[in-house]
Amino acid sequence: MRIAFAADDSNETTAAVVQHLIEQHEVLDVAVPGAPWPDLGTAVGRAVVEGRADLGVVMCWTGTGTAIAANKVPGVRAALAWDPWIARGARLWNDANVLAMSLKRLAPDVAVEVLAAFLAVEDPDPEESANIALLD
Repeated sequence: MRIAFAADDSNETTAAVVQHLIEQHEVLDVAVPGAPWPDLGTAVGRAVVEGRADLGVVMCWTGTGTAIAANKVPGVRAALAWDPWIARGARLWNDANVLAMSLKRLAPDVAVEVLAAFLAVEDPDPEESANIALLD
């Protein structure tokens, strides 16, 4: 799977996320050094909707800003997740295609667990298809 990734800062948490991604997936790093977080969220969103990536991951201090920026791209369903259950549910019940996480409030191991839960869902729950269609 090809994953678009961008973060507006780097630390142990982002390093752990990137390491997990490159071990199991192809990573499309769309970050431009020094770019503001709204541009990073938008770049990941565009990579997903344009088909250059299957899914996206954005990280900023809270995760909220990059999620909002990504969600401005038509066709993006970015979800802010802080634990694996939320991340899994975002894919399963909302067909989220971009994961947003805080790089300041998540420990590296927790961020990797959240990421793994998000990526483990192959397809949304068919029983939610009518609700997911309403999101479009």
